[in-house]
Parts: sequence; structure tokens; C-alpha cells
Amino acid sequence: MTVQNWTLLIVISTFGLYIAIAIWARAGSTKEFYVAGGGVSPLANGLATAADWMSAASFLGMAGLISFNGYDGSVYLMGWTGGYVLLALLLAPYLRKFGKFTVPDFIGDRYYSNIARTVAVFCALLVSFTYVAGQMRGVGLVFSRFLEVPINTGVIIGMIIVLFYAVLGGMKGITYTQVAQYCVLIFAFMVPAIFISFLMTGNPIPQIGMGGKVIGEGVYLLDKLDGLSSELGFSIYTNGSKSTIDIFFITAALMVGTAGLPHVIVRFFTVPKVKDARKSAGFALLFIAILYTTAPAIAVFARTNLIETVSEKEYSSMPEWFSKWEATELITFEDKNNDGKIQYVADKEINELIVDPDITVLANPEIAKLPNWVIALVAAGGLAAALSTAAGLLLVISTSISHDLIKKQIKPDISDKGELIVARLSAVVAVIIAGYFGIHPPDFVAATVALAFGLAAASFFPAIILGIFNKRMNKEGAIAGMVVGILSMLFYMMKFKFNWFGGGTEADWWFGISPEGFGTVAMLINFIISLIISNFTPAPPKEVQEIVENIRIPSGAGEATH
Repeated sequence: MTVQNWTLLIVISTFGLYIAIAIWARAGSTKEFYVAGGGVSPLANGLATAADWMSAASFLGMAGLISFNGYDGSVYLMGWTGGYVLLALLLAPYLRKFGKFTVPDFIGDRYYSNIARTVAVFCALLVSFTYVAGQMRGVGLVFSRFLEVPINTGVIIGMIIVLFYAVLGGMKGITYTQVAQYCVLIFAFMVPAIFISFLMTGNPIPQIGMGGKVIGEGVYLLDKLDGLSSELGFSIYTNGSKSTIDIFFITAALMVGTAGLPHVIVRFFTVPKVKDARKSAGFALLFIAILYTTAPAIAVFARTNLIETVSEKEYSSMPEWFSKWEATELITFEDKNNDGKIQYVADKEINELIVDPDITVLANPEIAKLPNWVIALVAAGGLAAALSTAAGLLLVISTSISHDLIKKQIKPDISDKGELIVARLSAVVAVIIAGYFGIHPPDFVAATVALAFGLAAASFFPAIILGIFNKRMNKEGAIAGMVVGILSMLFYMMKFKFNWFGGGTEADWWFGISPEGFGTVAMLINFIISLIISNFTPAPPKEVQEIVENIRIPSGAGEATH
């Protein structure tokens, strides 16, 4: 069968499975819609959390960034992995014991203020919409190439699918759908990696194969890639070109941004007990590690194969996959010297080939000439990764509006059924807006998502950490810190990413820190503003201080409070 036929078969089968699960696990109450009724097992929640966490940015974008940036791309690997550990150990159990459905709900109650809740809702919506733009673009990429439809059409198809199971099932439907999606995405990620590792180095374990010798050449694979990169004028693959300060600030922004991501935090409310939150965090880390330790290997295999396949080769002799990706405009070739050969070099003046990093994982099996069913499987895996995270984000958006705005502030007497209707309508509107961002994304997948982490770091992380560990932190400090932090990040992002406010080049970055790394600076500003203002304003009420004291006490942590 052709790649397209295999793709249709596998994608339709997996989509059918997701929809069937959504119908089986449809939500009948707001508790089921928001937190799956609080009855998910730690193992199932660990699988769902891993799927929620490993978005299109992890599945498609991360290996692409490492592949094209080498050592510099490792910031995403370090930041996202370290951030998950930070979230699991430092925040999840305490937030679970506090017993609130959403991050704005925690902030609103902890800081005894609807203004704080509203600011948190705004931040949650901003983070979630920025993040979901990357997911919808990932869906469009996969459909565009493998079903041979325009990217915009691919985004619309993805919108319809995710809308169905997110709106119908809520968190209950999403949780069990994500269990299936994790199985699909991890299988799709590992199978081609094992294939290619064995073909290139004779070792079927990608993590070991990456450091092995190339069959028949007697040189280590990484040494070979360093040599190929150097010959073409690219920076040596195992060396970095970014400054140490930027590496540090991007990694830190990704770490603390992870710990403030509302769609991941809410997963720890779906288990029955606080100790189950800890267990599911451990399971999720194990499941995440499988993909994250394999991504650098895929990056090395893909980069080596790409350079060897295209560099100085006749354009007319390029294999079929090349023309297929050209049709999506994610690979573009311009024969500047009219010699019919592809000049793929670092010098932009003479370089004739532009490759979007997001196609690395998807094109890798085709470049390596793997069987058609493997190529189709990767497409299904990319869709599973993008849709699982998109669903989680859409749920955050809908609950922020229905629970934190309508129920908690605008109409407190709304019925459970009415709140559920508002949540579903909010999800519909959110999907439409997310689809627009997917069609008009600000950057490629992983970079878009990195900005979402910066926004989460700048807004939520200080408010959550201080809310748990500082009894003296009050509403005035938290509100001021969140507002100044998010505005600082937005200003820097708009100035250097979108060229607003006079724009600026890389040379103009403050202290040499990129927009992706500025979330760390904005977070520090948030901390400073929060602490200063809280020390010059009245202390929180005694009952709030007692709540803070209580959520840090491990004794009696078996049953969660509600």
C-alpha cells in the first residue's frame, strides 16, 4: 500500500478509537468535566499526563530543534525535563491537597480576591492560546503532508476531531483518550528510531546507537556529523553557538514555565488522593523519559541522513519524499547558480535549500527509506501528540471561563447543568480561536510553545510558589507581581519576536537574552514586586494563613480536601 493509504488506515483507526473512548467516558457533571470525577488511577493518570505533556512541540519540534541547532537545541530537553521534576516534587502534591479544580481557582482562594482570580484567568487564557497555536500547527503539518491537503484544511480537520471529544467528554473523556494517545505516540516515536539506529550503527537501542560507530565506516556517528556540519559551514553539532547566559535563562524559563502550566497542573486533581498525585507524577516521568531520551538520537540520525541525501546532489534525482514535502512549502529549493545541484550550506547568500525544523521527525523515516507503514505510523503519532495536548489546553480555557469567571464571579447561583453548558460553549469558541492561531502561527511549533512557557513562568510560578510556601504573601503582592511579570514578558516578546515597539535585532537583546529566555527575567521581576509590595501591605487573614500551613503538612495526606 502507498504511504497515503497506510496513513488513512492508521489515522482513521486511531481517530475512531479516540471518539469511541470519548463517547464511553462522556462527562455527566461539572466534576467529571473538570477533573474526571477525581477517580482516575495513578497509572492511567501517569499515562494521560505524559500524553498531555508531550505535545507536538515534544514529538515534532524538539527533535527538529536539536537536529538543526545541535547542542543549542538541548536547552529544550533540559528545561522541559527539569521542569516536570520541579512540578512533580514541589507543586503537584500541595496543589492537590488544596483541592481546587484550576490554577485561577487556587490563586483566587489563596489570595482571597476575585481580582487575583481574574488576573489568573487572563494569564491562563494567554498561556493556553499561545501553547495551543503550536499544537494546531502541528496537526496542520501532518495532514498537509500525509493526506496531501492544504495546511489550513488540516488544521480544520484537527479542530473538528478535538472539539468532539473535548466538548463531549471533558476531562473524563480527555483522560482516557490521552491514555490511548500516549500508546500511539510512543510506539510511533520509537519504532522508526529503533529501525534507523539498527540500520546506521547495528545497535537497536537509539540512545546507545547515537554514540556508536557507523556501519562500514569505522567512525563514530557524532564525529561524522560534526565533520559534515563543519564542511558545510554550520557550527559543529556537538558545540553550542548560544551564549552561556542565554542557555541558562532559556533552560530556567522552560523549567519554571513547566511548573506553572495550568493544563498539566490540573491533571493532579483527577486522582482520588494526594499520595496518588505523587505516584502518577512518578509514572508520568518514567513515560516521558522514554521519548525525551530518544529525541537526541532521532535528531542525530535525521540530520546525518538529510545532509547525505541532499548536499551536492542533483535536484532532478531527488527521491519522491522531497517533492512531497516541497508541495507543503516546508522544504524550498532555489537554484541560485543554475547548476541543477542542491547547495545546502550555512552561508545564506549561496544556500539554496531551506528546511523547516518541524518536518524532521515526520520526514526522517522517508529519508531513511523505511517501510510505508512506519512512515504512516509516525504521522498518526504526531497527530496523537498534538491532539492530546490541544484537548488539555482547551479544557483549561473552557474551565477558566465557566468555573472561574461565570461560576465564581459573574453568576454564583448558576446550576451544575448550566455551568456544564457554558464550559462546552467556551470550548467551541476556544477551538475556533485555536484554529485561527494554527493557520496563522507566530513561529514554528517548538518556538511558539517556548513562548507559552515564558508567559507561564512570568505569571503563575511566583504566585503559586509563594502561595504555598509564604504565609505572609498577600493579595496585593500577588496581583501586582502577576500583572508586572506578564506585561514584562509580553512587551519583550512583542518587541523582539513580532517587531512591535520599534522592533530590534538579536544584537539589541537585553543582556543577550532571547525572547524564549526572558521569561526567567520576568519571573524574577514578579518575585521581587510580589515580596516588596506584600511587606508594605496588610498580612493575609488568619484563616488563609492557616490554610497555607495546613497544605504543607504531610500527615493525614491520604484524603484530599474539597
